[in-house]
Amino acid sequence: MTIVSVIIPAYNCDYYIGEAIASVFAQTYTDYELIIVDDGSTDDTAQVIKSYGDRINYIYQTNQGVAQARNRGLAAAQGKYIAFLDQDDFFYPHKLASQVKLMEQKPRLGIINSGWNIVNSQGNAIDTVQPWGNSSELNIKDIIIWKPVFLGAMLFSHAWLKKTSGFDSQLEQTPDVDLVLRLAAIGCPAYWLKDATVGYRQHDSNASHNTLLQAQELNYILERFFSDTNLHPQVKALEAPSRYQSLVWSAWRLYSSGNITAMTDYLAQSCNYTNQHPTQTVMNWIKSFKNLSGEHGKILDIVALCASQEWQNLIRNYVF
Repeated sequence: MTIVSVIIPAYNCDYYIGEAIASVFAQTYTDYELIIVDDGSTDDTAQVIKSYGDRINYIYQTNQGVAQARNRGLAAAQGKYIAFLDQDDFFYPHKLASQVKLMEQKPRLGIINSGWNIVNSQGNAIDTVQPWGNSSELNIKDIIIWKPVFLGAMLFSHAWLKKTSGFDSQLEQTPDVDLVLRLAAIGCPAYWLKDATVGYRQHDSNASHNTLLQAQELNYILERFFSDTNLHPQVKALEAPSRYQSLVWSAWRLYSSGNITAMTDYLAQSCNYTNQHPTQTVMNWIKSFKNLSGEHGKILDIVALCASQEWQNLIRNYVF
């Protein structure tokens, strides 16, 4: 039995896909299969993949989106564990060895999560994201509130994934968050590997640059998730902090892409999910923006943010 199935969804990525493939072949752990699902590419992606011959299980489908491509890969996967890699990112050589070792030591686990390096288009590190913060464990509460989801940094038990319906193919930006929330809701145990295992590449063609759609989808999946009448009461009780955190995170994403008007709308919505004093809420927004900017190698211009007319209107109309 193959131990790990690595799944890469690919679409028009001939410039970066070779590096992603090379990073899998460079793993110190060798009991894996590599599945690449070509989601209807029209560039030279297929030629790059096929040049590796039978070292890769190459699957072609008409363009149906990244969620359906991952589902197609899951349907073909033979591994006990599943690792996902995006076409423009790359694993560090110890990724599979470190995470499989933990899975074997703790066989009841469904997810091993880790950190990642944010890298530029050339693959040079900008910053390291350590999403565990001060947490010694990765529990269901932390997953649902903070949603520390980056698929490339995670390793999944295939058995636990089979307990879900897979990725929601109707989602373009957030099918990964949606899936992990559903796993948490059914009690999937998770654990931190406190190390960076993957390089998350930033470049002009990143699919995640559509920050407004990302924010809208995140709102949608949380509304659907917490509306589930079968949700355990202890999970349902986490709705307010979960939605607050996501609204503030979405607001920062919108701010970082220059959509200041939408940013203020999402921050205003977050006021509905906190009992903090208004001053504390505003300070929390600024602290969150500063920390998130720092994680992405940017410096938040707090003076410019607070001096903007949109920010002033937000404070006047929604906070005080």
